[in-house]
Amino acid sequence: MRKALIAFIRKLREILVGKFHQYNQNLPYILTVGISLILVIGGINLFVELTDTLATDVLDSYDQQITDFVLTYRTPSLTNYFIFVTHVGDIYGYIVVLLSALLGSLLVFKRWKYVAQITVVLALSAVSNLILKRFIDRARPGIEHLVSVESLSYPSGHAMSAMAFYGFVIYLFYRFKMNLLLKAMIILLLFILVLSIGISRIYLGVHYPSDVAGGFIAGFIWVVFCVLMFDLIEIFRRDPRT
Repeated sequence: MRKALIAFIRKLREILVGKFHQYNQNLPYILTVGISLILVIGGINLFVELTDTLATDVLDSYDQQITDFVLTYRTPSLTNYFIFVTHVGDIYGYIVVLLSALLGSLLVFKRWKYVAQITVVLALSAVSNLILKRFIDRARPGIEHLVSVESLSYPSGHAMSAMAFYGFVIYLFYRFKMNLLLKAMIILLLFILVLSIGISRIYLGVHYPSDVAGGFIAGFIWVVFCVLMFDLIEIFRRDPRT
């Protein structure tokens, strides 16, 4: 993505030089960031618009069917697995992962920027999730909850944070220069973890499937936005003239 951004900024600069006699060197960057913000805000607006379907009978029917299907697989062993997984997607799980990532960054990469980046992604996801929950104000499913919950339902905070946090970690591993088989295995395990965290919220009876879907969408928006912004910052830092 970084090479594509550099090429885009250079092309934009050539166009602006040809169109304007008094050319501002910062204009391509301003326009690039502006376009990025428009895309992200547009995605958020689309997400909010899609929440209008939450009150429809069609979505309610799908939620019920999917929930009933998932609950048919309840067993003691699966319950223990999904309780563990849902805790991994909670605040204490992220603290453990962040501390592990901090040690890895300092010992292996000799820099802490990756930990700072995933912390920013997680913080943005958590804050925006609270705002969305208050704005949408959807109650939890009225079925047995296998874990305690206190907040509102939509979008799922676990699903949103898992997609944003582990999704960004997947992006980082994708960029790392390492053994391809090991990289593929780590990315696959992280993908399964994200999916498991989302399913666990349905399995444990604390979220509708649409809550999880909404959380995944919102979390993915943050991943794309943060990847773009971090790459732009890196480009500016290395060569402001690009």
